[in-house]
Amino acid sequence: MASLKDFYISDVAPALMKKFGYKSVMQIPKLDKVVINVGAGEAKDNAKVIDAIITDLSAITGQKPVICRAKKSVANFKLREGMPIGVKVTLRGERMYEFVNKLFNVAFPRVRDFRGISANSFDGKGNYSTGIKEQLIFPEIEYDKIDKVRGMDINFITTANTDEEARELLSLLGAPFIK
Repeated sequence: MASLKDFYISDVAPALMKKFGYKSVMQIPKLDKVVINVGAGEAKDNAKVIDAIITDLSAITGQKPVICRAKKSVANFKLREGMPIGVKVTLRGERMYEFVNKLFNVAFPRVRDFRGISANSFDGKGNYSTGIKEQLIFPEIEYDKIDKVRGMDINFITTANTDEEARELLSLLGAPFIK
């Protein structure tokens, strides 16, 4: 089976070069990394929450997540510096392309009443962020084994200079943007 990286080299890169008129192949934007983040405010009360999130994210991405800890103490939230408050994974290379392919072609179509992802979530420098409301849309997660439905933030970091270049890159990779 050909990977998404091979597809990028054979189909996406030449299409981007033609559309934007790049002079060198090094100017062609590419996907640099994908960061998946799950925030867990309830982890300050229950330490097992972080373990459950790590298990889910490991199954989804195939990579061990990193625990994010609070940088400052906030009395109103009963939060102390150093408490675990989230989990994140940074994907690069082949794992990144596998995850992107799975997200666009398997997970998003499983969302109920899915019409596409917003094309307005670019940051102005060619990076895209989206969120999902439940981890159940991934085939690796078994409905019976989860303790709570949790969402996650997914950030696509590209080497593109503009949002238009990044939008074209992601749509050629298969991102289901709202028409």
